[in-house]
Amino acid sequence: MMGATITRADLSEAVYQEVGLSRNESAELVESVLNEISETLIKGDTVKISSFGSFAVREKGERIGRNPKTGEEVPILPRRVLVFRASHVLKNKINNSL
Repeated sequence: MMGATITRADLSEAVYQEVGLSRNESAELVESVLNEISETLIKGDTVKISSFGSFAVREKGERIGRNPKTGEEVPILPRRVLVFRASHVLKNKINNSL
């Protein structure tokens, strides 16, 4: 599945195939999990999924950037960014699948 994007529908179908819930129940389960992850991150908490990785929100301060085309300095406003750190288990699976 090189280059393919996995969608919510794909996840729902996988739950349907593996767990045996109805398609509607599978879709609701996937939505529920994604909403819980989103809400937790919005609150500023970290989400850790065993053997997969962790998601966290990091605060980035204001800084000066540079327009690469013109060289002009531009202020970059403070913002929150999402960070994902893969677990060692996931990293090993990826590296051993070659």
